[in-house]
Amino acid sequence: PPKASGKLGMVMNSMPEVKSVRARPLDYGRAAAVMAETFQELETGLANGTDSKLESDLSAALDDLFRSATRSYRETVLGCVVARMVDPTIDVRHPYIDQGEHAFSGRQLDEKVINPFFQERRIPCSRGPYLATFRRGVSFIPGLPGQRDNRGYAAFLAVIDRLEVAEFDQALAILRLLLHRFLILRDQSNIPLSRIARLSVDQYDTLISGLLLIPSGGLLPLLIAVAAFKTLHRQCHPEWTVLFQGINVADKATGSGGDITIHGNDEKIILAIEVTERQIDRARVLSTFNAKIVPNGIADYIFFFISANPTEEARFLAKQYFAQGHELSFLPLKDWTVAILASLGPAGRAQFTAELLALLGGDDVPAALKVAWNDQIKAVIG
Repeated sequence: PPKASGKLGMVMNSMPEVKSVRARPLDYGRAAAVMAETFQELETGLANGTDSKLESDLSAALDDLFRSATRSYRETVLGCVVARMVDPTIDVRHPYIDQGEHAFSGRQLDEKVINPFFQERRIPCSRGPYLATFRRGVSFIPGLPGQRDNRGYAAFLAVIDRLEVAEFDQALAILRLLLHRFLILRDQSNIPLSRIARLSVDQYDTLISGLLLIPSGGLLPLLIAVAAFKTLHRQCHPEWTVLFQGINVADKATGSGGDITIHGNDEKIILAIEVTERQIDRARVLSTFNAKIVPNGIADYIFFFISANPTEEARFLAKQYFAQGHELSFLPLKDWTVAILASLGPAGRAQFTAELLALLGGDDVPAALKVAWNDQIKAVIG
């Protein structure tokens, strides 16, 4: 830069040059990947019903952190954890790059990684903690001026204290704890579903194909099948009663003949449906026949599968049962649904969308699946 002029310039130019030590930038791509991979693991566990509460001696601090009205605390500490994992030499108490060679840019990390992560996954967040709570080159120290929520800030510091001496595996454990809380926070928030006026048959084909690829523990395939049968009921079969149950509810416990049962006016089961992501083998057909079809006197039973075709042994056994008066069919869910939608016309397709949106909007549907619907709609309609 040009040197200053005049008397002030003479004084300034005669002063010895002081070189400030600035931190090197973080690998933001790696930071985003670490966080996305860990979150996906937790999200899949929740969708598959294998998620469990993660316990830690930090649990009390995290309770205060996520109860705090100051979102900046939990958003900032997440950035500190990721930064520590990407570069174990950084000082997590110094989030401004002019604070020394071991400092880092908390604001850049938030703008490039943390905030986009929240936005893409519909997690409630602020516009940026370094534009609000942690401005003007602060360090994360006890007694920091301007903190109105002392309890929330104390919880923030408790995590920082632990993180300051954490090795990679310990930092990863803290990351999992935090992301698990953010996942719960999102599930407790209201995520509006994208509404669409109309889709073509080809667009429905693309939409359903995309939805069936999303890990959901079988819930999304079930909801698609239920929406299709409810549409058939309203459009073609007013005498039907369409009943369904949760994907992890045992049929035997409820006395149901399948995941979905269709009853006629006389309340007799006229059709039962099982929706499965696993390959249908002979053992599956045999157990279904003995536990559900025979006890309920079901003459018509459909197995909807997602990808893997039923085994030849399963099909052969179904042929034997057909000779005994029980018809068992194996149908690919996506192809069947698209064929139904193509046959029902624009009004039927609009009804299907309304039915599926009503099901997805239920309180028992994980927020991850609502986000997945929004993402798939965006991908389909551009």
